[in-house]
Amino acid sequence: MSKNNRFLPVELIEQAVAGEPEAIEAVLQHFSGYIKYLSFRDGYYNADIQERLEARLMAAILTFRFDLNV
Repeated sequence: MSKNNRFLPVELIEQAVAGEPEAIEAVLQHFSGYIKYLSFRDGYYNADIQERLEARLMAAILTFRFDLNV
């Protein structure tokens, strides 16, 4: 997957939701820059914040449901 892609392929998201470790890692990698950006507080990097954000993203991936109609 190219770093220039703005959106993740649906197939990759489906694999991540199914629990495929490589797909979950690809999703985490896709959002790693944003997570790193959010991990800065008062000009300092906070590794604890980064770990919490990564954990919450993984939890959201594994509990995501495609069958809900909006």
